[in-house]
Amino acid sequence: MDSTARRAATATLAGLSIVVAALALWKIKAVIALVFLGFIIAAAMRPGVEWLHRSARLPRALGVLIHYVVLFGLIALVLWLIVPRAVSQVDQAIGSVPTSSSQLQHQAKHSTGIKREILLGVQKRLEKLPSAGNIVHSAVSVTKTAFEVLIGIFFMFAVGAYWIFERDRTIGLVQSLLPRRHRRVTRDTWVLIDDKLGAFVRGELLLIAFVAVVLSLAFWLDGEPYWLLIGTAAGVFEIIPVVGPLLVGLVAIGVGLTVDWQTALGAAIAVVTLRQIEDLFVAPRVLGRAVGLSPLLVLVSVTTIGILLGGFYVLLAIPLAAVLATLVDVILRGTDPAEEEVPALLFAAKDAESR
Repeated sequence: MDSTARRAATATLAGLSIVVAALALWKIKAVIALVFLGFIIAAAMRPGVEWLHRSARLPRALGVLIHYVVLFGLIALVLWLIVPRAVSQVDQAIGSVPTSSSQLQHQAKHSTGIKREILLGVQKRLEKLPSAGNIVHSAVSVTKTAFEVLIGIFFMFAVGAYWIFERDRTIGLVQSLLPRRHRRVTRDTWVLIDDKLGAFVRGELLLIAFVAVVLSLAFWLDGEPYWLLIGTAAGVFEIIPVVGPLLVGLVAIGVGLTVDWQTALGAAIAVVTLRQIEDLFVAPRVLGRAVGLSPLLVLVSVTTIGILLGGFYVLLAIPLAAVLATLVDVILRGTDPAEEEVPALLFAAKDAESR
């Protein structure tokens, strides 16, 4: 009886510990997501940092700094080139939108059909706007959220920088806790995952640039209003697999309908053609070889993560699926990670070569 009671107590404590640990991890899931994003950033930078260290004899810390300076410099350049034109197009888009309840009532009286229903709906929402005190409270809340976002971005990039130097030491620590026969496979699996995540990020950046440039040019040739704004948004929304490009395509068609059906048809043809080229030729060579995931698995992963965790965590859907797929291949299917190849994508990964 005593041994049975001890086993029952031990099992109960173990179960409670698992539940408490799961709840604690759920509470800090945002921090875990930022840490994982930092690991992904480090994986994307590592080949470039190692190349600078080997070829130019630059310290790795300086290599990390150069990568961050180049990244933020490119972002600033893109914003400098695109934002003024995009702001002008936004002003054109909202220039004819009524800004007061009286203007809404006037337009609603002289409108018919769907347009009248939309204007009446907007008018009802305006009548339910919060008071001045609530507006101030909302402004404070938005400012606090923006500050938290900035802190999260800084934390993510700081994790990425530190992980460049800490990864190998962490792998060595984990290897020391495992039986000797599992140490090589453990390191090779870890490095393979790192290479896949890095190749995925670099490939994603290439796709974003490719889609933004091609669609912006296509919309401009088609006479699409706000062509630069929609084309740039299409590139950015490539971050959200499957759903993002579909939403931007619908927006492009809807905006085209404000001109005529020919413009909308041209926008639809541009979006569909680009999607076919990307799905058949570009993505399989850029992302498919990097993460080794089928389109169906990508769709299921994105949908599941979005439902369980929310929209922000959709960014982690493909990297998490790639990690799990790699672990399944190595652990359950007996794949040797040292024999797996990962496309270089901008940089030749030294880790991949050494494996």
